[in-house]
Amino acid sequence: MQRRLNEVHSMGASLVAISAQTPDDSMSTVEKNDLSFEVLSDVGNKVAREFGIVFPIPEELAHVYSSYGIELTKAEGDEQFELPLTATYVITQDGRILKAAVDIDYTKRLDPEEIIEALKSICPERRW
Repeated sequence: MQRRLNEVHSMGASLVAISAQTPDDSMSTVEKNDLSFEVLSDVGNKVAREFGIVFPIPEELAHVYSSYGIELTKAEGDEQFELPLTATYVITQDGRILKAAVDIDYTKRLDPEEIIEALKSICPERRW
């Protein structure tokens, strides 16, 4: 999405990522990946819960994460063993969800081209 950010902005849209990580970890992600869009922190998965995309991590799986050095409670800043699903939303200025993609596989994301096409559909009379 970073590579398509100028195109998103040219359509009058904004890009915001929301992460379950703590603010410090979200800032590290921005710096590490040289991102020029906002990455907000959803500590406690409050926003993700509003979208209905939070799932609990079974205790045995939490132990697997720990064995790989991934401490969910530290990374997410709370004591809940839960994660949000990967989700992408294109939301209009009046709050209507124009396009949504949710996947349990965190490696699968909505293709940037699909996001651009959804944005174009808002103003089809304008020549992109």
